[in-house]
Amino acid sequence: MSDAPVRPRRSVLYMPGAKTRALEKAAGLPADALILDLEDAVGPTEKDLARDLVAAKVRAKAFGKREVIIRVNGLDTLWGDADVRAAAAAGPDAILIPKVNSPADIAAVAAIMDEAGAPARTAIWAMMETPLGILNAQAIAQSPRLTCFILGTNDLVKDLNARHTDDRQPVITSLGICLLAAKAYGLACIDGVYNAYKDDAGLRTSCEQGLAMGFDGKTLIHPLQLAVTNEVFAPSAADLDLAARQVAAFEDTRAKGEAVAVVDGKIVENLHVETANRQLALAAAISALEADLG
Repeated sequence: MSDAPVRPRRSVLYMPGAKTRALEKAAGLPADALILDLEDAVGPTEKDLARDLVAAKVRAKAFGKREVIIRVNGLDTLWGDADVRAAAAAGPDAILIPKVNSPADIAAVAAIMDEAGAPARTAIWAMMETPLGILNAQAIAQSPRLTCFILGTNDLVKDLNARHTDDRQPVITSLGICLLAAKAYGLACIDGVYNAYKDDAGLRTSCEQGLAMGFDGKTLIHPLQLAVTNEVFAPSAADLDLAARQVAAFEDTRAKGEAVAVVDGKIVENLHVETANRQLALAAAISALEADLG
């Protein structure tokens, strides 16, 4: 399991890499993380432009202290190798690989990153969006430099010849497999997008389902989705009050040489305190990020 500090990833917003105005706007948006996209959001004639624009913005550190990720085109495309080299040289927080099917896909990108002099801090994130990738999730999760799974539910639904439903039952097995692999090997795991970007009620339901399942946050396709997503994936005031009281009660119990505390009529053990401490740490990290973003 990872010992990395808790980092807010409630909202992970895709931004089109070829749109100068969108990239400028991104700097002022309250997203915890930005995915600067060179893949799906960029047409074939704009690939080179997008690569140059995104690399320049990342080198200029234009997005504050939030996480910045560059999604490259696959190595099986005309643009993939150049994308990875440019991204590696720019030094984002992570490079996101689309349509990961096996650990070999991660290893190939990692080798190019090393050749291109990517900073050690630049991680790899993996799009989990194909049936083969889902089946290989455990093996993929063990790849060096990999720190996060992103669920690509639109592509997954397409490849399964399934349907989008409100309860997401057609892809619930795939979501669960990726979550299990991610949590087993200390990776973050970010839920797929909600396509109806003006439907706040539907987005909230989807976010609440993802939170309950164990996702760290949600990928978003539009800034209008930020407020709901940030709210749902942040610990509430009631959550934080309970967490603080659980930690205090447990510490008091331990000082007395006992093993179990009671808060609000419920047993509090080590596992509850671990969860409480993580919520408190997440809240502190969110506050620090929001202060930086103004």
